[in-house]
Amino acid sequence: MTRLSVEMLAADAPEPITSAGHAQLGIAVLAGIAVIVLLITVFRLHAFLALTLGSLALGACAGAPLDKVLTSFSTGLGATVAGVGVLIALGAILGKMLADSGGADQIVDTILAKAGGRSMPWAMVLIASVIGLPLFFEVGIVLLIPVVLMVAKRGNYSLMRIGIPALAGLSVMHGLVPPHPGPLVAIDAVKADLGVTLALGVLVAVPTVIIAGPLFSRYAARWVDVPAPERMIPQRASEELDRRPGFGATLFTVLLPVILMLAKALVDIVVDDPETLVQRVFDVVGAPMIALLAAVLVGIVTLLRPAGYTKERVSPLVEKSLGPIAGILLIVGAGGGFKQTLIDSGVGQMVLDISRDWSIPALLLAWLIAVAIRLATGSATVATVSAAGLVAPLAADMSTTHAALLVLAIGAGSLFLSHVNDAGFWLVKEYFGLSVGQNLKTWSVMECVISVVAGGVVLLLSLVI
Repeated sequence: MTRLSVEMLAADAPEPITSAGHAQLGIAVLAGIAVIVLLITVFRLHAFLALTLGSLALGACAGAPLDKVLTSFSTGLGATVAGVGVLIALGAILGKMLADSGGADQIVDTILAKAGGRSMPWAMVLIASVIGLPLFFEVGIVLLIPVVLMVAKRGNYSLMRIGIPALAGLSVMHGLVPPHPGPLVAIDAVKADLGVTLALGVLVAVPTVIIAGPLFSRYAARWVDVPAPERMIPQRASEELDRRPGFGATLFTVLLPVILMLAKALVDIVVDDPETLVQRVFDVVGAPMIALLAAVLVGIVTLLRPAGYTKERVSPLVEKSLGPIAGILLIVGAGGGFKQTLIDSGVGQMVLDISRDWSIPALLLAWLIAVAIRLATGSATVATVSAAGLVAPLAADMSTTHAALLVLAIGAGSLFLSHVNDAGFWLVKEYFGLSVGQNLKTWSVMECVISVVAGGVVLLLSLVI
């Protein structure tokens, strides 16, 4: 397992914007995070504004000049949006195409037609994992909840037995697997290899979704036995369509970015010669932006055309897909600004020093920091981008695989214990018609299981690779 060492103090580290000692920097970090927490949870301020004000509070408490704090924040915001903004936009377009064409429904219906009885929870986790690859968590819930409710009602299944596996599949994809915003930001912050992170993320995701989904759902169904609320079964997108794309074409389109990025990672390992034509080609086609762009262009043919979309309707669909992600882009960007303020204030160096003295494994430290911020703010994305900024210096001395595992440790910690300050908590509660207590015993515990299992698998992998 990678531990902190004196050699990790890189000579080319950025010059701190303040000369404050560890005690003052520690107080500054707590003050910055406290401002963010209070503004989000008590004053219900948008996370973008909260992160912006928290960054200013951090700089002020650290004794840094305001102009330098503003420069750090702006630099971090710009770099983060430049790094992941296009990817988030392309992912949103692909998700919108998948939903509006009926492709998501086609995947769901095809898998459910071949599943039944005891295999149904496993079918639900498979559906959620596949659908969750290109979709944001909230979009995935809106798409899958009608299916969960209908399957539970028509098959006379326990709602928790069907719903928990679906939620687990979505949540694990959201926290661990690119091209979701959180993992992408963490990859960018610690300079990890995307292909390696993707491959290891899938490896960690498999046992995690099995334990937190089908296996945990057995206990959740005993703890909370509620019927599917009929008032929450909305109309599905494909019910308004005369036709929809085929299962094979839809699945290929969804998995295309993953295939291309994994192919690049494999070629990097096998060929390992940047000058060869093969590696140069795969460096381009396996780049996240090109991989997602290819999936969007392919989706126009494989998803929209079979659903009866004319070329005049493609542009409005793309436009509609971009509007809802404005808030996500701003939150992610502000998170990057907060991260850069942390680094430039010397907090990253402070984390290195303290952690070296405590001899804490770097991956465990990253998980604990992400857990603390997740509990405080309720946002997995805020937890990921903030924790990534704090622990980014830890990756300076890491191998490619351990840098990827650092990203996954952050992602695992960011999913811990969703509770009343998390929008996802209330979304699940209302869709499933649960009380607060019932939601805590099912959804919240499931999130803890995901976080602990994924974190444990990451630590185990660090011992063998």
